Amino acid sequence: MENITLENYLVKEPVNLAAIPTIPDDGASKKEIKKALKEVGKKLAKMQDVLYAHNRYGVLVCLQGMDTSGKDSLIREVFSKFNPRGVVVHSFKPPTSKELQYDYLWRHYVALPQKGKYSVFNRSHYENVLVTRVNPQYLLNENIPGILSEQDIPADFWDKRFNQIRNFEKHIAQNGTIVLKFFLHLSKEEQRKRLLRRLEKKKKNWKFAPSDISERKLWDEYWRYYEQAINNTSLPHAPWYIIPADDKNAARYIVAKIIYEVMSKYTDIQEPEPEDLVKENIELYKEKLSHKDI
Repeated sequence: MENITLENYLVKEPVNLAAIPTIPDDGASKKEIKKALKEVGKKLAKMQDVLYAHNRYGVLVCLQGMDTSGKDSLIREVFSKFNPRGVVVHSFKPPTSKELQYDYLWRHYVALPQKGKYSVFNRSHYENVLVTRVNPQYLLNENIPGILSEQDIPADFWDKRFNQIRNFEKHIAQNGTIVLKFFLHLSKEEQRKRLLRRLEKKKKNWKFAPSDISERKLWDEYWRYYEQAINNTSLPHAPWYIIPADDKNAARYIVAKIIYEVMSKYTDIQEPEPEDLVKENIELYKEKLSHKDI
């Protein structure tokens, strides 16, 4: 599994999603992958403790992918060893009436990680160049000046949104947020199998919705717009990684390994030194605390 490195999945030039495999070519067994994930998960948890103590950076992890691509279970497994105070998960549903009173990035700004913590976006600000593009009628809910109907959406509207997102990510990166974006690359056939399992297993029935069928008819549109979003916004300070997602266990490990590799590059993240007063009197304090009457 040594061949799994961030360079294998990093988007550095325009990509064609149809040409990218949805199954990893690592030859590892399920048992090996689970063991490796457990080990890297422990390392990430230790790193997070140091990140918290250092208190200079926050980490934003964005997860995007088609329905059933495994976002929820990936979050559960990758961050299972973290101290709960160190990671906050935000699952972005359709905007509420309150959120629609602000611009589309507002609810994402307020969910950014505090310094020393991780924020995980289960779906993210990219929904605003994906779902609203496939279903432009949703854009009308934003009450954008000059756009009263779908016909009012100007030709350069989406290019401007890409630019706004690039500026948003540049701004937060320059102010101490480490940005990692993962596209869970699922095949249409694997999605069909996972939707069938939701129907076949009674305890999974609640996850299925009739819209899952109608959304599949829009698969090619989603892929086209995902491709454009990735190609327009993968930059050194906010890179995209395309993760083969037909194998859930492998996808979890690859994401965890990439996060670990990225965080390892921040050699300035160190536990802070104690104050001089504490350093100079450690033995004295230890001696005092050895007495039970204190």
